[in-house]
Amino acid sequence: MTRPDYWPKAKRALAMADPVMGSLIRQYPRIALASRGDPFATLARSIVGQQISVKAADAVWARLLVACPQMTPGAMLRRRAATLRGCGLSERKVEYIVDLARHCERDYIDIPTLRAAGDEEVIALLTAVRGIGRWTAEMFLIFNLLRPDVLPLDDLGLLKAISLRYLDGEPTQRLLRREGRARITGLAAAWTPWRSVATWYLWRSLDPVPVEY
Repeated sequence: MTRPDYWPKAKRALAMADPVMGSLIRQYPRIALASRGDPFATLARSIVGQQISVKAADAVWARLLVACPQMTPGAMLRRRAATLRGCGLSERKVEYIVDLARHCERDYIDIPTLRAAGDEEVIALLTAVRGIGRWTAEMFLIFNLLRPDVLPLDDLGLLKAISLRYLDGEPTQRLLRREGRARITGLAAAWTPWRSVATWYLWRSLDPVPVEY
């Protein structure tokens, strides 16, 4: 597991810029974002987590690891679709993960290129793969490439945490609208260039156990 070397600097800067964030940071002093460094597993787990709760995604992922202990593209391609569906994956997500495995197996997803690219370029490259949308690409930026300044505006957990901590319980669905996104982007300006770190602490305010993609 790799932790970002910028974490202590980011914590100090966020605590100074935002008292609410400072309070959250003090609640979780000994844990931090960590990367497993496995691009395929990060993307596959992000696909599993699309549009379902963290708890449900964890349960599906645990079953998937039992069915495919070696979480590699080749191992995934050797699994039957029925086996993957039996883990709790929808038909569509089975198609997405198998397609992702094919892309990785054939080196269509070039990791050195992604590491050298800017955030928006990474998103453009990844979203060219079927089943990978902007949210999944942003999870890859945060959890695999450890990029420090990603704000995933489509993440319902982040929106819920911002609603509770900053907006007096504003309904999450309102925050998905254009004006809601503009409010969040404005609020998050104080967290730049550490919006990934702020997002991570807001996630912790809902669930103290870190998600590891």
